[in-house]
This record gives sequence, structure tokens and C-alpha cells, in this order.
Amino acid sequence: MTMDATLAGHLQELRRGTVVVASLTVLRTPGYGYSLLETLSAAGFEVEANTLYPLLRRLEAQGLLTSEWNTDEPRPRKFYRTTSQGDAVAGALRTEWARLDHAVNDLDETAITPGSDK
Repeated sequence: MTMDATLAGHLQELRRGTVVVASLTVLRTPGYGYSLLETLSAAGFEVEANTLYPLLRRLEAQGLLTSEWNTDEPRPRKFYRTTSQGDAVAGALRTEWARLDHAVNDLDETAITPGSDK
């Protein structure tokens, strides 16, 4: 496996969890799937529709999102919103993210480099 393929695999794993946190955070304000795709993309989260929609269904099945159809427009749209449980999970995940970020930064700052006295 090439270095590029290895890195791509690790990046995909890292992004998978961050899209969950980002989606739960954004959907505290009701939104539909395509709008969420645009918002995530504008924020730097590249995710494809064929990845996002199954994620939204899974989060709804877990009780972290709720949905309802808006049929007031010519084309019905399904709107999603983060539940109170989803908001709590998102908060816990953001807290853990911050803790891990701090821990990795600490490791980076204290890492022994070749030829150093540490």
C-alpha cells in the first residue's frame, strides 16, 4: 500500500467522526440534507450525499436527530433537527475532541526528536 493510500484511509477514518459532530451541531437549527451538505462543505467538511443521507438516517434511528416533512413547497423536503439527546452527545463529543486535541498537542511539544537531549 502506498503512503498516499495509507494517508487517505486514515483521513477517511478521522473525517467520519467529525462529520457526526458537525452534523449534530449544525442541525440544532432545522435543515434539510442538501442544505447541510452545502454548510458542511463551506466549513471544510467534504462529504458526499451518498455518505451523508445514511448517516442522517442512522443518527435519527439512534434518537440523536428527529425529522419531519415540509410539504408547503412544490417539492417536499425532509427537515432534520438535533434532539436534546443529540445536543448532549454533540457536546460530549466536542469536549472529548478538545481533550484529545490538547493531548496530541502536548505529545507533539514533548516528543523526543533525534539528536535532542530530551
